[in-house]
Amino acid sequence: MNVNQVVKRCEGLYEDLDFNAVKQWKVAAPGRKAIGYMPIYVPREIVHAAGMLPVGIFGGGDQLEVIQGDAYYQSYICRIPRSTLELGLTGRLDCLDGMLFPSICDVIRNLSGMWQIMFKGKYVKYFDLPQNYDDATGGQFYVHEMRTLRSDLEKISGKAISDQDLRKSISVYNENRKAVRELYAYRAQKPWQAPTSEVYLVLRAGCVLPPEEHTALIRDYLRETEKQSRPKRDNARIVLTGSFCEQPPLGLIKSIEMAGCYVVDDDFQLIQSWLLDDVSLEENPLEALSKAFLHRSASTASKYDVKKEDKGQFLLRQVKTRGAEGVIFAAASFCDPALLERPMLQEILARQKIPYTAFKYAENTGQMAPIREQAGTFADSIKLWSAA
Repeated sequence: MNVNQVVKRCEGLYEDLDFNAVKQWKVAAPGRKAIGYMPIYVPREIVHAAGMLPVGIFGGGDQLEVIQGDAYYQSYICRIPRSTLELGLTGRLDCLDGMLFPSICDVIRNLSGMWQIMFKGKYVKYFDLPQNYDDATGGQFYVHEMRTLRSDLEKISGKAISDQDLRKSISVYNENRKAVRELYAYRAQKPWQAPTSEVYLVLRAGCVLPPEEHTALIRDYLRETEKQSRPKRDNARIVLTGSFCEQPPLGLIKSIEMAGCYVVDDDFQLIQSWLLDDVSLEENPLEALSKAFLHRSASTASKYDVKKEDKGQFLLRQVKTRGAEGVIFAAASFCDPALLERPMLQEILARQKIPYTAFKYAENTGQMAPIREQAGTFADSIKLWSAA
């Protein structure tokens, strides 16, 4: 496949709200099961080791009209729980045998409880994450959560999940995360060759494909896009942050790029880049996953910073290592974690004299012109006045 064919395939997977790729995977072998997960992070290795397909559920985006889902939630919360309920109530998630709801915020906690009530017979787990980063306390709590998930999936699959099964799955996901890191590094080096509107689609494909297939797809894209000769522009290099849960519509990403910005780092679909390096294959697999989460994971508004001085350091490293010239805070409307954290991060950027701007969106945002104008003005200000 050439690069256009790779992107077209990823776009088809992104637009398919009936999850036909998941259905085809299940039909290919009798007894296969699929487990959905909401953003931001769950240990997909355990699901994979159970012989099941982990499926990322990121709401309905701007393609889905929410009718039934609006009846279950107030108007003053983010849109992703409403559109996720709409997916469930309209039968689009019937291909899933269970759902995992990681500890993102109170809204997702509430959604997990509603799911248990509304979809009886389906496995549902609110997957709590530690807020203490000491191995003996938060680490043991997290290992306990993973043991419970392991035991639950063994009951659903009817087969034991051995430590060796887990190590094999960790190895598979280590390779997938390595490919994601290669993709992000390539984009930071040559953002004109790997536009974020394409990179985003390549990443989203990993939400419905087996990890082995997704890893190959990423490397196909990298190989094929390098063969293209794409125009290089004098765009502003920016880090986009705050979009770790409810995802921006693809049109918004394209608008930022058309406004004169190269996105050289982001926190889209953070589950794919949450762990910053390989998980050890030498120790107890659950202990290894725990240590990776506690000590070698990305910072986000849904992750507690143990030390006050840690706040903002991850963002500053993103700016420095990616050669960024500014930061765009793009948070979903009513996203309490992102919007409460933003003033603290802005203060840190201001002290470092790093330019920034901010806006809010919803996954079904239709008015792109104001965002494009704001991003364009920000890009111009970096290029025209930063040196002065």
